Amino acid sequence: MGERLRVVLATPLEEELCVLIEDAEPRIELVRDHSLLPSQRHPGDHSGDPDWTRTPEQQARFDELLATADVLYGIPDVDVRALRRVVEANPGLRWVQTMAAGGGASVRAAGLSEEQLARITFTTSAGVHGGPLAEFALFGLLAGAKSLPRLRRHQAAHDWADRWFMGQLEHQTVLVVGLGGIGIEVARRLQVFGTTVIGTSRHGGAPPEFVDEVVHPDELEAAVGRVDGIVVTLPGTAATEKLISAAVLDAVRPGATLVSVGRGTVIDEDALVGALRDGRIGFAALDVVAVEPLPADSPLWDLPNVILSPHTAALDEAEDRRIAELFADNARRLLDGEPLRNVVDTVEFY
Repeated sequence: MGERLRVVLATPLEEELCVLIEDAEPRIELVRDHSLLPSQRHPGDHSGDPDWTRTPEQQARFDELLATADVLYGIPDVDVRALRRVVEANPGLRWVQTMAAGGGASVRAAGLSEEQLARITFTTSAGVHGGPLAEFALFGLLAGAKSLPRLRRHQAAHDWADRWFMGQLEHQTVLVVGLGGIGIEVARRLQVFGTTVIGTSRHGGAPPEFVDEVVHPDELEAAVGRVDGIVVTLPGTAATEKLISAAVLDAVRPGATLVSVGRGTVIDEDALVGALRDGRIGFAALDVVAVEPLPADSPLWDLPNVILSPHTAALDEAEDRRIAELFADNARRLLDGEPLRNVVDTVEFY
């Protein structure tokens, strides 16, 4: 029958989607014991019920299953320590599918050796969340253009204020920082509004579809001075940390809108607070922050021109299905000797 892949389910997944994976790629042996995994509280809940625990006997059975896997579907318990234990205990492990689009951060945090990183392919769910995150970005840009903080302020004061001009995305220019799957989806949606889109790329070349102009990340300070909105979609890596720096925020066009849907570490948060307070950033919609959960003493909680989303904008009811379909396609690719999609770069970990 040729090569088969023994895949062990390491994260909660509905049985219906387990069958979907098996039907899509019959050469997979998808081993699962749902009694060893917590129940999901909602679609996309890869950690499962936090109050659920395994008995010592269940943990031993779970560890035994993981040690027999060619492939892991998910990081066990979404715990990098568990990932490291499995890698060390299972010399036959070939591939780990992470549930997060930014799964490279978990691979880095596991502290694996060069030999282990070379032996195992890690893939992410990048692209699966592009649509929902792009919609959140549009929500943020529209909220900024339509003066949401001002509207809320007048409403709270029961003040039927004088009229004022609101912005229109049709007349605006938006900078999309990162033209990966999320960034392209943002640009595609903005095209419908007639927005001018500038994107960033380290690789240069002609602008991709839906993008009017491409600039290098080193040119951010010059670019932000001519845009009305900024959407940050980049993963958290050493190269992207605080890329949206104090100098970049000093150079923005006053009143610009900022939306963050990548990783919070890409933005210098202290500098962002200053820019929000003095109006350089007129409005910010943040689905991610540098430290999650956001500390209770963060000024971001109380700034009137900020909307906070607890890293939930990517979730929708179809997420688990899309990851399952992505995984099945990658399994076919692996078995047929084709390149896998969304392979983690184990130098920069994205």
